[in-house]
Amino acid sequence: MGNKRRHWALAVAPLTLALLAATGCESTSGTKEDPKAAPSASASAVSAARSVARVCANPAAGPAKAPAGAVTVDPAVVGDLAAKTKNSPPNTTFWLRPGKHRLDPDRYAQVIPKKGDRYLGAPGAVLDGRKKNQYAFTGTAPDVTIRYLTVQGFVAPQDEGVVNHDSADGWVIEHTTIQDNSGAGLMAGARQQVRADCLRDNGQYGMNAYKGNGTITGLVVQGNEITGNNTGDWERRKEGCGCTGGIKFWAVNGAEVSGNWVHDNRGAGLWADTNNNDFLIENNVIEANDGAALIYETSYNAVVRDNTIRRNNWVEGRKAASGGDNFPYATVYLSESGGEPRVPARTNKIEIYRNVLENNWNGITLWENADRFCNSPANTSSGDCTLLVKKTDSCVRPAINKAPLYSDCRWKTQRVDIHDNHFVLDESVVKCTERCDRMAVLSNYGTYPDWSPYHGEGVADAITEQQHNRWHDNVYVGPWKFVAEDQSKVLDFGQWQATPYQQDKGSTLDLQAGG
Repeated sequence: MGNKRRHWALAVAPLTLALLAATGCESTSGTKEDPKAAPSASASAVSAARSVARVCANPAAGPAKAPAGAVTVDPAVVGDLAAKTKNSPPNTTFWLRPGKHRLDPDRYAQVIPKKGDRYLGAPGAVLDGRKKNQYAFTGTAPDVTIRYLTVQGFVAPQDEGVVNHDSADGWVIEHTTIQDNSGAGLMAGARQQVRADCLRDNGQYGMNAYKGNGTITGLVVQGNEITGNNTGDWERRKEGCGCTGGIKFWAVNGAEVSGNWVHDNRGAGLWADTNNNDFLIENNVIEANDGAALIYETSYNAVVRDNTIRRNNWVEGRKAASGGDNFPYATVYLSESGGEPRVPARTNKIEIYRNVLENNWNGITLWENADRFCNSPANTSSGDCTLLVKKTDSCVRPAINKAPLYSDCRWKTQRVDIHDNHFVLDESVVKCTERCDRMAVLSNYGTYPDWSPYHGEGVADAITEQQHNRWHDNVYVGPWKFVAEDQSKVLDFGQWQATPYQQDKGSTLDLQAGG
């Protein structure tokens, strides 16, 4: 997990470009707008989503009295929560009195729930690691519930989490604030429900949906506020690590991400990396993140709809452009990801529709690195292979030169359907004059390794013309440009619609209204 990296390869070489974050999570004068100022084009969508996701400022209150049969936990007794959990049977309800609860001062002191345990915080109940304890709730017991509690001040190591440290299954975390921790505030297991929580100002991730053993299925992330995460600025500290985000998903098979407010994170807002499948991402407001709003990388089959996506990627996009990089760093970035009918899911494509994208740095980029495939040294996903090939080391000559491995050893950006979206760009708002105005579908010229069967322009031709990627019936407002095949080929709207690309049939472009 720790050494998986995003692969932003240039068109001329199999290089990895580090994601650079230039500012923190808060808005800065001259760089980001006031996040409270909703543009008119998407005001109704923003208002609707925020009404369910503004939870950090207005957390729900827990029970003021202990429920019948609950074990009461006393904040005046250090280690009371861990001790009473240890001495109680499974399926016990614990009620934490108001006040600051502490674990024993040992770094490995932690609460180890039993199956079915329930933890309820009274108004003002806080579990504080005091920058001494690494973990809050650990162990493999399933079906644990945590509600109405603030968890803060824990110091989990990189790539590890504070709550549900061991990615146990069936946990429910609701109306809980997880803030100011190192590492990830929260890990995820199968059938986990994360609802109406505040995941704020954690050192690496708000949530790291990663399970070392087993598969995460049936993950629900609904109505949360996810903000200010990656305070440790890990992409700068560990160049190219690909190890940050408001939420990072790894090999999750089935997720519903809806009604969340994902904003002001240092880096990407939502990032699905390596063999994720069957995602529904809808009705979210994703805004003012330093990097992309959404990265879907080496993954499969997703529906992305009815989201309001605005003012993202201003820091990372601007940093790359000011350094002379012409790659179309996108606000919605699909990297080696597409629809695959052979992988069961709610859809057999990636469908992106009915979204409002307003004043972001660039729009949607579909990318496929010609040099990244199973068993290639350019595959930055730590030896992983596609879901279509059981053994990574089978992707070698001569077998990879012909069907089925020639196709199946690649993560393909294919069957992407982008339609009925509203794209708005006002360069005076974004404060840019170039390289912030692009939609793209492209690849690099294949060169590496020397035994690769994908040398040359074959992958660029395939992603552009043969893999059923298409834009149609969209509305563009502003000076949009379009990139096809490789990053040097920048098209106007007419060229984009004409042969050989034939994109955006039924779409409209208003150049003037964007500023």
